[in-house]
Amino acid sequence: MTADPRMPEGYEISADPARIDAGKVHRWLSTDAYWALGRSRGTQDRAIAGSLNFGVYDTATGDQVAYARVITDRATFAWLCDVYVDPAVRGKGLGTAMVTAVREEVRDHGVRRVLLATHDAHEVYAPLGFRPLERPDQWMALIFEQS
Repeated sequence: MTADPRMPEGYEISADPARIDAGKVHRWLSTDAYWALGRSRGTQDRAIAGSLNFGVYDTATGDQVAYARVITDRATFAWLCDVYVDPAVRGKGLGTAMVTAVREEVRDHGVRRVLLATHDAHEVYAPLGFRPLERPDQWMALIFEQS
């Protein structure tokens, strides 16, 4: 999964879990992502272990510069979450290229529906086919309060 024509030159995407820099991902999310502020390293490590993970890497240095994970049964449903691009490389199209690659990967598994939640990136996801729920009144959530 490293050769993707949509990925800007000098970068590659991989779904190899061994390449994920878990420490960097935890730092990004727990300190800079509004949805994961304060998330513990243990929680993040469990999330990575139970998910399909994607990293974008600088081909010259091998450094990870972006991350996304998908919670999926690889058959019918997927939840795209924890999409993050390092601020130093934002604006190069890496997020769009990564989400496009994720979309194609889960489509190849036969997944019919991919959900995500975003507060501020609708313009990133809409051109890739994401749209508001047609019947949000049919969806419910069970939320456990954190102690």
